[in-house]
Amino acid sequence: MPTDRALAVLAHVAEGIGTRKTARLTGVHPDTVTQYIRVAGPHAEQLHDELVAFPPRTNEVPFDEKWSFVGQKAKNCDPEDTRHGDCWDHTAVNPESRLVVRLVVGQRTAESASAVVNDFRERTGGRVPRLITSDELPAYPEAIRAAYGTTMTPPPTGRPGRPRGPQAVVPPEVTYATVHKERDGGQVVSVITRVVFGTMAAVILALAASTVSRVINTSFIERHNGTDRNRCSRKVRKTYAFSKDWDLHRAATLVSHYRYNFCWPVRTLRVRGEDGRWQQRTPAMAASLTDNVWTIAEWMTYLNHV
Repeated sequence: MPTDRALAVLAHVAEGIGTRKTARLTGVHPDTVTQYIRVAGPHAEQLHDELVAFPPRTNEVPFDEKWSFVGQKAKNCDPEDTRHGDCWDHTAVNPESRLVVRLVVGQRTAESASAVVNDFRERTGGRVPRLITSDELPAYPEAIRAAYGTTMTPPPTGRPGRPRGPQAVVPPEVTYATVHKERDGGQVVSVITRVVFGTMAAVILALAASTVSRVINTSFIERHNGTDRNRCSRKVRKTYAFSKDWDLHRAATLVSHYRYNFCWPVRTLRVRGEDGRWQQRTPAMAASLTDNVWTIAEWMTYLNHV
């Protein structure tokens, strides 16, 4: 296939056009569209691993999950069917630059939560961010404890019985808070926050030092969730364009999330130039990973070296 047509296929997919619509608009077979998505997904992940390999300056991080499904919803699936049902995007975002630091696609389990937290820690050089926030998913506290905690063995008590074994202890510099939303008729009526690790004084200091946050929140990552649903037709609610294949769904999700970093100018990141005009910036530009907005051609033809 000519390069320009292949890029047109991927550009349609990246803009939230469904597989069959993309096939009709570009004059190719639907199977060709899915094949290019399968190729583009691993390319997006490898490109992210290469260009966001060094520790980005992330001072605070929210963790969140976004629901979608493959084939059919979990309530209609066979319990032994692991290739269909609910699928979740576990995401870690830098609120200051809007950079998607890490994405884990899979079921909403403790393993997925642990994977996104551990990878975020490694990708940020092991530094402890000033503030960590999330919803009330029970897996996050243990994942954060395991990732940032230190192993300590309690001293013997001298009492009868088996001595306590080593356990992970969260250091005092870890500050983690959760957000709980009370709803009435589908509308949020109140937001309740809770400090899990650290102290309220540490949270106040972290918010005072933040350039974007004033309260404990997950609003920046939730705003990204809305953008991703708009740019990935498979996740639009009440649609016929939902995914039917698990691997294809993951590949399309990788393309949507990681292309966003380099190719999507975020309105709230724009800055005024010396001439007084607004200059558009992508999350990668705000994080000092590049100095220009990448085109789909630049992004898809970039040669990986990992």
